[in-house]
Amino acid sequence: MYVDSHCHLDFPELAAELPQLLAAMREHEVTHALCISVDLPAWPQVQALAANHANLYATVGVHPDYAETPEPTVADLVAKSRLEKVVAIGETGLDYYRLTGDLAWQRERFRTHIRAARETGKPLVIHTRAAGADTLAIMREERASEVGGVMHCFTESWDFAQAALDLDFHISFSGIVTFKNAVDIQAVAQRVPLARLLIETDSPYLAPVPYRGKRNQPAWVRHVGEAIAKLRNVASDTVAQATSANFFRLFNIQAQ
Repeated sequence: MYVDSHCHLDFPELAAELPQLLAAMREHEVTHALCISVDLPAWPQVQALAANHANLYATVGVHPDYAETPEPTVADLVAKSRLEKVVAIGETGLDYYRLTGDLAWQRERFRTHIRAARETGKPLVIHTRAAGADTLAIMREERASEVGGVMHCFTESWDFAQAALDLDFHISFSGIVTFKNAVDIQAVAQRVPLARLLIETDSPYLAPVPYRGKRNQPAWVRHVGEAIAKLRNVASDTVAQATSANFFRLFNIQAQ
């Protein structure tokens, strides 16, 4: 049994094939998936996916890459987080890789999400790229450890992972961990405590080997789990069971 802790089933290229994607999940023993919000105008579609499908759940948040989009407020995030099957705040964080210039707005948006998470008691889904020091600094300043969460699609160093673990966050690996040249990420995947490990697809992006370069889907999260099991020299079932249990516990979901 596997769980995809981060996907974007509302994106047009996946939404058009939802019945086939859900069938593929069943075929590959992927029992649940978390549909991630990236901006507020599209959020109703994310929440509807969760409301209409027993094994799908949703978050609410605005991605740090989305500059030209309505800015969230703490009150708005809190209100939306109370709706059916919304289990986390995010995707939020910092990304200095794609955007340049004065990114103070991005840091303030991140703080808004952490404050909303603390008010609701729900965990955070955090994206960070080329912004590790600032990400950790804001997490500490805003007391993100009070709610915990997950560092999604992890591509940072072991030192960053250790700092996130110390703040009561989980570490989630995507299909990148299956790539031949991802040696540093693979080394981190070997060291993260099993009780704090999650797996994801980030679909439609980052398809794992043997599907690298194709459009990703939640059914393929099992390849991420199997790759990590091989790296850690344990049975695939060990990683499958641990990451699924971690998912249900972190997001306060009753396993079905």
